[in-house]
Amino acid sequence: MLRKLILFFMFIYTSYGLSTFEIAQKVKKSSDGYESSKSVLEMILIDQSKKESKREMISISLEHKGENSQEGDKSLMEFKTPLDVKGTKFLTHEKINENNNQWLYLPALKRIKRITSESKSGSFMGSEFSYEDISSREPLKYNYSEEYEEVEFNGIKCYKYERYSKDKNSGYSKQILWVDSLRFIVLKIEFYDRKKELLKTATYNNYKKIGNTYRVGDIFMQNHQNYKSTKLNYLKDEIHLNLDESLFTKRYLKD
Repeated sequence: MLRKLILFFMFIYTSYGLSTFEIAQKVKKSSDGYESSKSVLEMILIDQSKKESKREMISISLEHKGENSQEGDKSLMEFKTPLDVKGTKFLTHEKINENNNQWLYLPALKRIKRITSESKSGSFMGSEFSYEDISSREPLKYNYSEEYEEVEFNGIKCYKYERYSKDKNSGYSKQILWVDSLRFIVLKIEFYDRKKELLKTATYNNYKKIGNTYRVGDIFMQNHQNYKSTKLNYLKDEIHLNLDESLFTKRYLKD
């Protein structure tokens, strides 16, 4: 009888050893430790007829190291090509448990536009990524399903679970995630619109590990409603740099 009880509790621990929130925390931890980074990215916009247009940008990020603070990571993207978007900059200050602060600098108008919470579900620079998608690392921004499934995706054992944005202005009613159960990296996310219909699917590919930090190689976002898609390729990616915090200010946007 005692042996049966021990086996029963071992089964419970094995099956329910992690909560979905703890899985989300481990996902963030797997990409933590980069300190600061600089990436060269290629953004490929693909329309309904499969016609492609390409953009190139530089992205820099600064990891927040402090504790007992609402401040998260900071990032800055700058478009380099083509000419019609060259010089456009996008600055994000992430918050741990609040809405992020985001600003877009438009060189043609020589002005800085603040991205309001109400507009964060809009398209980022004509892509299938929204402003909301650009920065979503913080686990506390979401509520989670109580349970997860153990499934396979492309032959990889995964935890599959749901999360729900705490932001009332989110463009999504829910997101379903497939997380590698060994590396704790996101492999796939399905995004459901406010009508609870499947809107988009993102797949994350070609991860590489630098030290203890996982870095994604490319992201493919497929829109199932307008039949457009966007691919982000990381052409070059460096971490553990010595970037100054002054680069991540509104003042720097106009420089």
